[in-house]
Amino acid sequence: MKLREEQIFGIARKVVANMTGESFRTIAHSVVSYEADVTKLMPVIKEINEGVPKEKRLSINTVMLGILCEAIKAAPIVNSHLEFNSRLVRGKLKVYDTINISMPMVLPSGEMMTINMRDMDSKTLTEMGEAINDTVRKVKNTDFNEALYNVSLHDTLEGLKHGKVLQALRRLYGSKMPGEHKVNLLKGEEKKKYYAIPESDRLSQKELEQGTITISNLGSIYREGTNRCYLLEIVPPQTCVIALLSIRKEAVVVTDENGEDKIEVRQILPMTFAFDHRAYDYCVLIPLLRRLDEIFADPSVIKEWL
Repeated sequence: MKLREEQIFGIARKVVANMTGESFRTIAHSVVSYEADVTKLMPVIKEINEGVPKEKRLSINTVMLGILCEAIKAAPIVNSHLEFNSRLVRGKLKVYDTINISMPMVLPSGEMMTINMRDMDSKTLTEMGEAINDTVRKVKNTDFNEALYNVSLHDTLEGLKHGKVLQALRRLYGSKMPGEHKVNLLKGEEKKKYYAIPESDRLSQKELEQGTITISNLGSIYREGTNRCYLLEIVPPQTCVIALLSIRKEAVVVTDENGEDKIEVRQILPMTFAFDHRAYDYCVLIPLLRRLDEIFADPSVIKEWL
């Protein structure tokens, strides 16, 4: 075989590889698909954005985050962290009121990193849009080697408090030992210059920590795609992850006001929900899915969330 290239994992790739690997080693994944008919929603978004400057318009991504937050409120158990000891068969589910959305973003380097969008349950759609725009601004000023190393160090020290000595030693060895796998951090004047940037202008540790639930908009990076998502990794200790795909036109059977079935071209946004079957069963998602049905049937309700 002829080798094309070798790519040594940077810290961002290491974080993703470690967390996703742990996910599939430890979590009992169960997946549900949902076909959202957004035909009525799109004109409402267009109406809301009429006359609004481009930089302040609500994106489909922002609106969908708002819709999903409302749906999550109908099934709050999915907004949770699981503590489970497989050896002792002991489990504890921590359900949160605050919805902190872990949202993957594309970095300037082309890599993806999950950012913690905090307190999304208490924000209006306008505030959500502003928070996302502000996060994008901070991403551009952030050195992710420095930021992720600080988060990893914090997690390692927390692990030590809980007796995870071997894990801590392995992490320190992997990041500090000389060689091609060593994490290269800023030094000297570059380091001073970076940390002189106020935290309000770069991502802080709390914005790179775990959220309470992950929502990934795959459609935003491949809008012309007709792909579907059949499996998602849940990042522990979270118990649920949601993926949004791109909107496409599909032939759908609809029932008119006379009770007659007919075929119409509708705008469909496929969604995928993966949940940890150790934490709860499929029936838990039913109120969430029904709330989505209600919103997409009468999307004018989003005007009240501005």
